[in-house]
Amino acid sequence: MRPPRWAIDCPCDSGMVCAMLDKVRIVLVDTSHPGNIGASARAMKNMGLSQLYLVQPQRFPHAEATARASGADDLLAAAQVCDSLPEALTGCALVVGASARLRHLKLPLRDPRESARECLREASHTEVAVVFGREHSGLSNEELALCHHLMHIPCDPAFSSLNVAAAVQVMCYELRMAAGEALPVSDETEEPPATADEMARFYAHLRETLVAIGFLDPANPRVMMLRLRRLFNRARPDRVEMNILRGILSTAQRPRPRRGDKGEK
Repeated sequence: MRPPRWAIDCPCDSGMVCAMLDKVRIVLVDTSHPGNIGASARAMKNMGLSQLYLVQPQRFPHAEATARASGADDLLAAAQVCDSLPEALTGCALVVGASARLRHLKLPLRDPRESARECLREASHTEVAVVFGREHSGLSNEELALCHHLMHIPCDPAFSSLNVAAAVQVMCYELRMAAGEALPVSDETEEPPATADEMARFYAHLRETLVAIGFLDPANPRVMMLRLRRLFNRARPDRVEMNILRGILSTAQRPRPRRGDKGEK
């Protein structure tokens, strides 16, 4: 595991700025143009971010990515290439999805400034991910359902299409500005929120239990599970609460004695 960048050489007046930024992942999903990957890496390095995650990039590594990175080659070399978005979110307790279009999913919506401040409050003690989707279609509803809130960049309605690397630049700038503010940090004595991978295991357990008790139709679980994901993402249970919930599910799955069986031999 690499040491945090701020522990080696922090050019900022305060190492805390780089320490928080180093806990923010920029995640690009299914990027089709390698130039967008390089330009995103450049935008990140301009603003002091270093964690780049790529989910099934269509062409990477690629010479055009290197050319557009313009000196941010080290970020490309260290980029984590993942087979799925859940893999890229492993260890993150806050996940923000960038959305160009306002979807029917009723997720909390923030502008970049509000979103960056929330990210940096969380980054004082945990990993955070900001997820950007495909150039032409953004993130799917299933991918957005993995997010705690959406980040929408206000644009002129007459020309609202924003290049993915430009969107990354806007968000990285706001993260940089938020890192320089005197933001209140979370109480470190509190239990940390469950991470994305812990939540994924919980959702799998929840679905299995709801099917077993006859509450969920296994042939059509999608809408119900999306609503339940939204509910628990909004609640953001911590790890102790997650253990309690998993214990309830495990108990619900146990066979119960039939009436009249008690005391029988």
